[in-house]
Amino acid sequence: MRHGDPAQYWQQGFLHVEQLIPREVATGMLVRMKSDFARQGIDVARLEKDGPLLARPAVEIYGFHYPMFAAFHWGLTATVAELTGKEVLPSYCYFRIYRQGDICRVHGDRPACEHSISLTLGYGDEQPWPLELARRPIAEPYERADPVFAPEEDAAAVAMAPGDGVLYQGVHHHHGRTMPNPNRWSAHLFLHWVDRDGPFAAEAFDRQAVPARAEF
Repeated sequence: MRHGDPAQYWQQGFLHVEQLIPREVATGMLVRMKSDFARQGIDVARLEKDGPLLARPAVEIYGFHYPMFAAFHWGLTATVAELTGKEVLPSYCYFRIYRQGDICRVHGDRPACEHSISLTLGYGDEQPWPLELARRPIAEPYERADPVFAPEEDAAAVAMAPGDGVLYQGVHHHHGRTMPNPNRWSAHLFLHWVDRDGPFAAEAFDRQAVPARAEF
């Protein structure tokens, strides 16, 4: 069951969506991913990537590398359209595992992240680790990777249980996780959409052209 007032999304730039998916589904996705990779002889720990937003490398898996995540992403499109009141199309998604003590520096997203969901799939020690978001919007995207928010950004901290998501305007509301992760690990999916007829429409399907119809 989804909770929250969609009008709040437009008023403050983000919306806590409790029980976006059942906790059992969130756990099932992690179990299925782990077993799929084990059958293929892939050590998930070897999929770590570094980046300017991270204090140390973290496991990352993109939807175009793992069909279950891509299918889940596309399948949420109608839900995001309902919550935003917009006709949206998926752009891209990725999965990340953070370890104890990890942070994610404050940043804004690229145009493909016009409407985004940060979905928590699980915590190693059941300790909620908030996503922090600036209430103050920015007009034009710019790059940053800061350890903290500026006071005038008036950041909110949204704690999520497994299965909860935060829908947010990633291009215009900067965000991050500045408090160190209290869990041995935490697993998250980051899913992104753009308005079908909006300024970032070309980012749909990760800039891959989709034919008007399929032929078999």
